[in-house]
Parts: sequence; C-alpha cells; structure tokens
Amino acid sequence: MRTIDVTSGIRILDSKASAGLLSKVLWITTLGFVFTALGAYLAPPTLYGIGLFGLVLNIGLIFGIQAASRRAPALALLLFYGFTLLMGFEIAPLLHMYLHTVNGQNVVFEAALTTALGMGAMALIAQVARFNWQRLYAWAFFGLIGLVVIGLVGMFVHFIHPGLYAWASLVIFSVLLLVDFMRLRDMGALYASPVPMALSIYLDALNIFLALLQIFGNGGGNRNRRSGSW
Repeated sequence: MRTIDVTSGIRILDSKASAGLLSKVLWITTLGFVFTALGAYLAPPTLYGIGLFGLVLNIGLIFGIQAASRRAPALALLLFYGFTLLMGFEIAPLLHMYLHTVNGQNVVFEAALTTALGMGAMALIAQVARFNWQRLYAWAFFGLIGLVVIGLVGMFVHFIHPGLYAWASLVIFSVLLLVDFMRLRDMGALYASPVPMALSIYLDALNIFLALLQIFGNGGGNRNRRSGSW
C-alpha cells in the first residue's frame, strides 16, 4: 500500500499564500506613506499640529479600519489612506522644522531611507526566524507601555534626554515591527483583509522614522506611537 505525503505540498502553498499576503501588505503600507508625504506637503507652514479634534479623528479612524476590515475591506482601505493622509498633516510641523535647519534635508532623507531599509530587513528576518514571537511581543508591549508613561510624564517634567527616548523608541518599535511581520507570516490567513496588518506595520515604521529623525537630528523634535505621536 502506497502512502502519499502531502505535507511538503501544503507547506509550499502556505509559503506562496504568505508571500502573496506580505506583498499586498507592503504595497498598501508603501502607498500609505505616499499619502503621508502628500499630507505633509499640503499642510500649511503655519500648522502646529492637528489638535484635539484631529487626535480624536485619528483614533476613530483606527477603530473604523479595524471594524470595516471584517465586512467591507474596500472601505477599510479607504479609511486607512485617509488616516495616513491625516498623519501627514500631524507630522508636517516636525518635518518643516527639520527641513529649515542646516543639513535638515539630509536628516529627513536619511531617516526615510533607513526606515525603508529597516522594513525590508525585518520582513526578510521574519521569514526565516523561528522563535516564540508571542513572548517577544509581550516584552515589547510592556516596554511600549513604559514608553507611553515616560512620554506623558515628560510632557510636564523633563527628566529624560530626548536622544535616549528616541533610542528607546527605535528599539521598541523595531521589535514590534519584526513581531508584526512574524505575525503576518504565521497568522495572516486569519485576517479577512490585509489592511489591519498594513496599519500596524505603518504605525511601527512611522514611529521608527520619527525616532530616527531625532537621532540623526541630534534630538530635535519629540513624539511617539500609541502615546503622544503614534
């Protein structure tokens, strides 16, 4: 009696499906950053942020994207690009500040390029790494909570150097980005739409970019993800 082992075939199909989903997520995220750049370009030079209303709108869009992704993926995608456009207005004052300083254009370019290269590296590492990413995520999440608390306290009491805070942000969001790519690899089939994963990766990468701006710009500017910036 002959038996046929289809395990390898299933693995090949899963690998192809994972690669296809990863490609969709990266394209959606990349276009999201294009909208962010457009928002920053359209923002008036006198803009000082989007204010409380903009913050509430951003939070509403995040919840709206998560909800719409289950029943209306096209709407979720539209909301995602609206969110990324609004984030361009949010970070515009920071970008304008850097662009009008000595060597500021190089700082912005280097931060953007390093973020893009870092995303590619994390995506590749996630495809070959084999370890318990759930535990890593737990540690990174607790680190993020600490980062949020420090950021909130730092709004009133300046007790931490901006450069140190930027390096902590870079490390934590880099870990979260790696975890998101690994989560996409292992659990992507559970998502009805690639948009929620694109949103999470976008937020990780945006905060990495903001941290790199501070590091390359010697600590000028001060913001973060699920706390003061994003």
